[in-house]
Amino acid sequence: MDQKALTTYEIAKYCHVTPRTANQWINEGKIKAYRTVGNHSRVQINDFLSFLKRYNMPVPAELASLQQNYKKRVLIVDDDRGMVDSIRRFLIREKSYDLEIAYDGFEAGQKFSDFKPDLVILDIKMPGLNGYEVCSKIRGNPENKDVKILLISGITDQAELEQAKVSQADDYLAKPFSNAALKVKIDALLN
Repeated sequence: MDQKALTTYEIAKYCHVTPRTANQWINEGKIKAYRTVGNHSRVQINDFLSFLKRYNMPVPAELASLQQNYKKRVLIVDDDRGMVDSIRRFLIREKSYDLEIAYDGFEAGQKFSDFKPDLVILDIKMPGLNGYEVCSKIRGNPENKDVKILLISGITDQAELEQAKVSQADDYLAKPFSNAALKVKIDALLN
């Protein structure tokens, strides 16, 4: 999807709002944008499609074909670098995802707000903020209602499964898991 970036005027036209409203959305962080050398806002089409999806807005007809090629954004959060590398390598081979990585709960919060993922693969046992706390913070904001959360953990007792439900995660996967099992969970959550 190496398309040109959109201007605030183009976004305003697609959304049937004023350019000022489009700029306000960018300034509020609702639409991820970058600044040109001339200090103008530009928005990648993937970021615009993410915005439309997040706010349940219709995709303009001329962008609908691009939506089929839209790569889902996945944030992988785990303090086990080996596990992160394994998941990352598998998802890179799938060629359907944009990936971001965090190695603890605090870093996950920052990456989450900047990256705006469609799916968070979230380890439960981490130093600092654990997976349940990160999950609760994500679910605490109504704007994140469409973000899917897959908890992963090496602990599989009943209390752990109950806590996963209470934290409002969408699904749970016990470590160790196969790439096939991970794919089944991801496909179910994102499709």
